[in-house]
Amino acid sequence: AQTMPEQILLVIALQDDTVIAGALNLFSSDTLFGRYWGCNQDAEFLHFEACYYQGIEFCIEKGLKKFDAGAQGEHKVKRGFRPINTWSNHWIKHPDFRVAINRFIKSEAEQVKTNIATTSQWLPFNSRE
Repeated sequence: AQTMPEQILLVIALQDDTVIAGALNLFSSDTLFGRYWGCNQDAEFLHFEACYYQGIEFCIEKGLKKFDAGAQGEHKVKRGFRPINTWSNHWIKHPDFRVAINRFIKSEAEQVKTNIATTSQWLPFNSRE
């Protein structure tokens, strides 16, 4: 926060002056990156408000063109976030684990492709938008 406070959006949820949840987002000149969420009690729809709706409002207010809501979560699709491939890099030290994980990733790739095609149909707008 000391090196880039002007690039942080912190959403805090209070109940009776007590913090019950928060979402930490980072942003660049054109993109909001939603990354971290935490709560110490359940409140219906609070996750969506703190992580998505407040972020969408922030993007509109600041004129940001993109909102990267992070990996995973089919619940994001119905809120207008397109499902996309997400990449990461890892080094697995143990050779047997490396082989097993690589085998799984290769078999998972087709399932992910199918899942993206299926969930893309759930978007709340048509493909021309």
